[in-house]
Amino acid sequence: MLQRNRRSSSLALSAVALVGALSLTACGSDDNNPAPAASGSPAAAGASISCGKNGSLLGAGSTAQGPAIDVWKNLYAASCSGTTVNYSGGGSGAGVQQFNQGKVQFAGSDFALKPADVDASKAVCTGGKAIDLPMVAGLVSLVYNVDGVDNLILDGPTAAKIFDSQITKWNDQAIAALNPGAKLPDADIQSFHRSDDSGTTFNLTSYFAKTSGGAWSAAPDKAWKGKGGQSANGSAGVSAQIKQVKNSIGYAELSYAQTNNLKSAQVGTGAAKPVAATAANAALTLASSTVVGTDGDLALSLDYATKADNAYPIVLVTYEIVCDKGNKADTLDTLKGFLSYTVGDAAQKAIGDKGYVPLPAAIGDKVKAAVTSLG
Repeated sequence: MLQRNRRSSSLALSAVALVGALSLTACGSDDNNPAPAASGSPAAAGASISCGKNGSLLGAGSTAQGPAIDVWKNLYAASCSGTTVNYSGGGSGAGVQQFNQGKVQFAGSDFALKPADVDASKAVCTGGKAIDLPMVAGLVSLVYNVDGVDNLILDGPTAAKIFDSQITKWNDQAIAALNPGAKLPDADIQSFHRSDDSGTTFNLTSYFAKTSGGAWSAAPDKAWKGKGGQSANGSAGVSAQIKQVKNSIGYAELSYAQTNNLKSAQVGTGAAKPVAATAANAALTLASSTVVGTDGDLALSLDYATKADNAYPIVLVTYEIVCDKGNKADTLDTLKGFLSYTVGDAAQKAIGDKGYVPLPAAIGDKVKAAVTSLG
């Protein structure tokens, strides 16, 4: 027990450092001519900005990082008036596909590249290959809309059964057992999942695979494999449905839950008490993540089955997919400048109020070094 308490204390200190200590100056790229600070720009907030060549930088993919990219591209443009960053969502699967077709300079993906994706990337990364750079950290909320229920508690087996249509009523005994005293309605559960190939789906089903005790039989996948339910496109689409449909439940990143004023379920993990879906609690889990990628790839291993006190288990990391070598010469400087900004402390801090979690410093430092070496 003493050992567990010491470990929990250590993780808690790491989480405090992640969420609260990002007041340092962000690092720029190796450009020696950073743009001057403009009012309201990231440079004015303490970031050193390397703009690269004027022009347009194209990205696509993960909707999980959409709100973060919106913040970053606007702040970046304030310092680099000749540069625009255009990012379209469409889901992680679509983003990786567009990247491997040479249509975008970077893709956002909430799951690491598969070997087949890396092989396909060699056609557009001349002399190189695609790599995963963790950039946006956050969590997946189990968002719900049930009248009279304000503090819903779910665990891995129960949530998996709900999303697989094995539990179909809100007053089911399994839900009631987790929520003593709650006024659960005798109403059908309206569950919503993503219609597009989604890294958010991959992370949720990775959590189910680790914690459901076999209730979720499918392997983790970016495509939805559960039975029944209704679908919607993107995290924005799922969130909109939950907001509109009574007795509903779905999943979306915390940023979308906050924007739409949606309730997020607490998660029973086996810790001393259920864990709320907050950035600080997700930071505890992310602090224990480790790099498992090789040969320049920075894919991470996440502990979805954590039982550490206050550690929220359903976390995700969005990777920026880029070529390690073979990037287009006319956009390379801008790509490096933008990514150097986004991984910097000021930029990571700037998205904190959107429900995101700053990258652990040890991982952020590795990403900064990788961005500098892109060719």
